Amino acid sequence: MRVALKECDWEADGEDLLVVFDAREAITLSDPDGQVAALLSELRRAPRTAAELSEALGARGFEVSAEDVGQGLRGLDSLGLVEDADGRSLGDPDEDERHFSNLCFYGTYAALDRHRAGFQRPMREAHVLVLGVGGGGSSLVQCLAGLGVGELTLVDQDRVEPRNFARQFLYRHADIGLSKAERAAAWVRDYDPGIKVNAVDRWVSCPGDLADLVEGIDLIAGGLDGHPHANLWANEAAVRAGVPYVLGGANRTQLMYLSVDPGRTACLACDYADRPAEDTSEGIAYRIVENMKLSNPLTGPMAMQVGSLLAFEAQRYLTGYEPPRAAGFRVTLDLREGLTPSWQALPRNPGCRVCRLAPPREGERP
Repeated sequence: MRVALKECDWEADGEDLLVVFDAREAITLSDPDGQVAALLSELRRAPRTAAELSEALGARGFEVSAEDVGQGLRGLDSLGLVEDADGRSLGDPDEDERHFSNLCFYGTYAALDRHRAGFQRPMREAHVLVLGVGGGGSSLVQCLAGLGVGELTLVDQDRVEPRNFARQFLYRHADIGLSKAERAAAWVRDYDPGIKVNAVDRWVSCPGDLADLVEGIDLIAGGLDGHPHANLWANEAAVRAGVPYVLGGANRTQLMYLSVDPGRTACLACDYADRPAEDTSEGIAYRIVENMKLSNPLTGPMAMQVGSLLAFEAQRYLTGYEPPRAAGFRVTLDLREGLTPSWQALPRNPGCRVCRLAPPREGERP
């Protein structure tokens, strides 16, 4: 294996070596004879195998075996400073250029056995169903396209209106009166012709309206408005298909997102079953909120924040670069408190009818 050094720098401090990769922290390594600094310098020159590094260090006056170098490389790997050089590329110069920033991002999480290109490939192979391409959904589409999702199916039944322009930046004046799903799909095609995109102009009025859309889907993201139970229907469709569901939205002073991992976390129906009794003050308040008809207070920055939060969570599920942050939790960001997030666990209902619909995971017992 040819080992590559990540973008880091270092400086001697007495018998120690201070190494910085992530600007938030400095790593202190004991290096009384300068051997670690020499190893880093040789890696900076070019990716090498342990045997090649052993020879190069010998030329510098450090007699170390390939086995010793290998042990040192494993130590650097445990600190997140090196990766497999051959795992940096997608194998196509044009693709590497297109996904340059994405690959750099995954480089932070890459290691000798976790390739940055190995994070990007699942994105290119993924098919995401986006429910709603309005406020948060339009920003979500842009984020997913930038991340390089290979196929998108976009569902919405609304038409573009002038009032959308404060927060929905996919659309233009010439789009007024046209299908949002169709215009969002056209934006994706113009942005990156390599992304396959399907537009579905449909009103969702029951779980069955999503049945034909979840086949072959890897993840569902977004949120539906119109009916108070629309997101419960999407939740059921996701659980039946055994695919993650990432949902978000906003009210006047809060942004919120959550995710459901079927068979592993509580689902939206679990959370709904845990609502307070309807004849209590809290239950009445829930009902009022559900049935309120409000003008949309979502501004552009709010919509983009929701879209990016959903895209990050989708990216976690699809690539595994880190575990999902909102799986089984409602994450709320309060505008009155500087968007500081708080986590609230979704209550898991052992008797949940919807959770029982989740298919067994491969390698897991039913």
